[in-house]
Amino acid sequence: MAIKKLLKTGTAIAIVLAFSSLTVFAASDGKSPTHSLVSDTYKSLDLFGDVFEQVRTNYVEPVEDKKLIEYALNGMLSSLDPHSAYMNEEETKSMSVQNSGEFGGLGIEVTMENGVVKVVSPIDDTPASRAGMQSGDLIVEIDGKPVMGMTLAESVDKMRGKVGSEILLTIVRAGAKEPMKLKLLRDVIQIQSVKSHVENGNVGYIRITTFNAQTTPGLKKAFEDIKKTTGDKLVGYVLDLRNNPGGLLDEAISVSDAFLEKGEIVSTRGRNPDDTRRDNATPGDWAHGLPVVVLVNGGSASASEIVAGALQDHKRAIVLGTQSFGKGSVQTLFNVPGGGSIRLTTARYYTPSGKSIQAKGITPDIVVEPAKVVSEKESNFLEVHEKDLKGALKNPDGAADEGTDPTLLPEVKENKPADKTSAKTPDKKDGKKDDKKPDDYQLMRAIDVLQGISLYKAADQTPPPAEKNKAE
Repeated sequence: MAIKKLLKTGTAIAIVLAFSSLTVFAASDGKSPTHSLVSDTYKSLDLFGDVFEQVRTNYVEPVEDKKLIEYALNGMLSSLDPHSAYMNEEETKSMSVQNSGEFGGLGIEVTMENGVVKVVSPIDDTPASRAGMQSGDLIVEIDGKPVMGMTLAESVDKMRGKVGSEILLTIVRAGAKEPMKLKLLRDVIQIQSVKSHVENGNVGYIRITTFNAQTTPGLKKAFEDIKKTTGDKLVGYVLDLRNNPGGLLDEAISVSDAFLEKGEIVSTRGRNPDDTRRDNATPGDWAHGLPVVVLVNGGSASASEIVAGALQDHKRAIVLGTQSFGKGSVQTLFNVPGGGSIRLTTARYYTPSGKSIQAKGITPDIVVEPAKVVSEKESNFLEVHEKDLKGALKNPDGAADEGTDPTLLPEVKENKPADKTSAKTPDKKDGKKDDKKPDDYQLMRAIDVLQGISLYKAADQTPPPAEKNKAE
């Protein structure tokens, strides 16, 4: 049998034992599988052993057994869905550092699509965002070497490196005549996950770039700073979650709780109905009941969508912008022998109203497109959504709208002159144009909504004028 061949190596023994233990575990729940099912399982193990032996014996170059096992694990997990993966010891440590809020690299959230790396969103104030990378960009070469044929882990590893070292990325972007070359300097990515300032003297603006261990303390400080600046003039808050790729589930719950007094925030439902988890808000609203507008777009994913969905369902906030990414699955990290780990999709999450946003996303209450920089037809490829990813989980509530064909790369079209009417600064009377950058059109509309609500409340609270004495 091929299994006997596998026993020649220690690493192979571990794999065989692992598979054997899984078979025994499945048979111990009181529902013994049929003999044919057991037989099929061992036949599959024989097939794995035969392929393993052929590769290690006949491949054109020698490959370490450990590497072959890693490749097999990666193939098994990545074939399940786009978010499940095997991570070796180094990658596991890197993820732990990233979740803490500081890590080395370029500052982009990426996924693999048709053999190339696709940018989900760049992170604010990082080499990637400063170089102008956009959601939907396809990274086809790293330092002149094609990405095609690499795994996502290998591609990410090549983009990491010594702080201050240079990297050259070749980018394919819809609307560009040809691939673009971007030179970036690797840097220590220190994510200030929460930023804030005051708009128009009376609107608190809070931007959350990612959900890590520093997010809730940063949000609390943002509220305090805004209150000190505005005093009694404050009319509401804009919570900007655009291009926020997500992060820690517990932080998303904590941020939602900051705006809610009671009620469910999110529920996570796994394979076993008994494992359903429901997280509820606790008393205390850091915004003190003031109106809130949440900004989302196609780069708002996962934890961002939990927050937007919770505040929308409880009618605590108005969601404004464009359809969000649509990642409604939860990944759990399991440690495995050797210091590595597996990131496995274990549950779907649902908004308080019981809706799954998997492959659908959060639909804004007010749809506001950003100021156009390309034609509408070209802009279809500028954002990538969960439903566009190969192998993405289906939405249990029903089929999502069809996305772009994941088997095709976007056609590169000629970049035509943009219609910037909505975002262009008006020409001065002397004929000279102002050099001011285009305004953030979505943010402007969010501020308009808050100002309108403030005016409405003020008018509603104003007592009606007293009737004049008819004798006058």
